[in-house]
Amino acid sequence: MAVERAVIGTGRGGVVRGLAAAALLAAGPILVVAGCERHDEQPRPAAGNPPAAPATAKEPEFTKVSLDGTTFKLELSLDEQKRFKGLSDRTEIPADGGMLFVFPQPQRLYFVMRDCPIPIDIVFLDGSGRITALHKMAAEAPRGPGEGKPGEVSQIYEDRLKRYSSKYDAQYVIELKGNTLDGLKLKEGQQIKIDAGLKARAR
Repeated sequence: MAVERAVIGTGRGGVVRGLAAAALLAAGPILVVAGCERHDEQPRPAAGNPPAAPATAKEPEFTKVSLDGTTFKLELSLDEQKRFKGLSDRTEIPADGGMLFVFPQPQRLYFVMRDCPIPIDIVFLDGSGRITALHKMAAEAPRGPGEGKPGEVSQIYEDRLKRYSSKYDAQYVIELKGNTLDGLKLKEGQQIKIDAGLKARAR
């Protein structure tokens, strides 16, 4: 990445990672999300706490997406605070559930499993909904001494997290229960229908 700036990202998805938690760091055209978060290849996340949640928390929004004939009810992640949190700390994801991350612009993304105790499958899509990459993300070992508290950004912790790349510019990221991809016939280049109106709501 070029110049980095703190943004949100999965758990996931900094580079971007998902239930994977989501704490992202954006650097120029490359974005790292943890766990759900965005992250660049050599992340330098800001120390301290993630963006503060709004005073009044809103009820989660959902959208339906069909993958290989199976319909999934995905929780929407449209802003930095939501993308930073992603699916972090969740211990269960419904078989037909997950999360859809939407970014304002297409960019190179990386997700890490920040503070995500269970495995997550991830699908990166470009701005047209075409799959750029698919990964099975394994849960990481819990934070150790000197790696900060869950939810915080620690460079020591960030450096040891495996990064999962979108390979090319992506604008959407789908996170599903671990091993869900085993039963789906998805492949890179495949078109997935996503509500185009979500782009305008991403911030």
